Amino acid sequence: MGLRRFPAGRRTNLALLVLLAAALLTGALAFAIGGGWGRWVVIGHGVAGIAIVLLGPWKSAISARGLRRRGPGSWPSIALAVVVATAVVTGLGHATGLLSGLLSMQVHVGAGLGSIPFALWHVLARPVRPRRTDLSRRAVLRGGALAGGSLLVYGAVEGVVRATSLPSADRRFTGSYERGSFDPRSMPVTQWLDDSVPEIDTAAWRLAVSTADDERDYTYEELAAFDDRVRATVDCTGGWFAEQDWEGVLLGPLLGDPGEARSVAVGSLTGYGRRFPIGDARNLLLATRVGGRPLSAGHGFPVRLVAPGRRGFWWVKWVDRVEAGATPWWWQSPFPLT
Repeated sequence: MGLRRFPAGRRTNLALLVLLAAALLTGALAFAIGGGWGRWVVIGHGVAGIAIVLLGPWKSAISARGLRRRGPGSWPSIALAVVVATAVVTGLGHATGLLSGLLSMQVHVGAGLGSIPFALWHVLARPVRPRRTDLSRRAVLRGGALAGGSLLVYGAVEGVVRATSLPSADRRFTGSYERGSFDPRSMPVTQWLDDSVPEIDTAAWRLAVSTADDERDYTYEELAAFDDRVRATVDCTGGWFAEQDWEGVLLGPLLGDPGEARSVAVGSLTGYGRRFPIGDARNLLLATRVGGRPLSAGHGFPVRLVAPGRRGFWWVKWVDRVEAGATPWWWQSPFPLT
């Protein structure tokens, strides 16, 4: 397919706008989902990124004409191109393992977020208005060819990764790499944004558990006496995962009868917290030990939440309060703001 036969100009810009929105949406969902249908979201994210790459030659020709006409005033468009290219390169590098370390995922996410203001500027300054002809049979066939070609390239890349045993061959479907499974001392220590590792005196620390009809404080010794066990994978949005054997107390029995509660909020000594559907309580574990040993300070001592099937930012560390209430679980920011 030659350049002259591909829908250049306005349709290319419209396609790129749709693909960028799709990449941002699927990226956010992939960031949030730790299991189930999250695999398909991640595939969609990869296919959208490859489609952006495939449209690159046509967009570069359009951009060259635009730069000649507009001159120095085009710097936001150049910035958009740079951050999108950075997101694509680091995404492909992380997915193939050619960019080693966890920094590539962080740069990928940062570049994706950085593209948003420039993309909004581009839409407002140079709007691309859809037309009825954009849904013509020819346009739909071209779009289908782009989607199908991108999916084939995605499959080919995955095949090459596994056939050549690149470092990414063993990554989880979320894109995370294994770090310290069944060896808690080798598991990375990370926390969300501005949290820091607190020093906690267990003699003074208490866990407050409250429902509509009851409220009770637990000491560390009381919680450490429980021996409920869960094998679960913590999958950090920083790009790593680790499977561990966690021990502690299941949250469901600890709450007892939650009455008419719709959610359970788990809070940290640092002020951090997440809210869960009340039905999830039976699968949540308040862990005091990992791998048969007490938690380290960096991994949440004295108590951390284990939330199987959820990404790492749901696994609240340094827990000091649990509250069942009437607030819906979704009445919170999709991602913690602090």
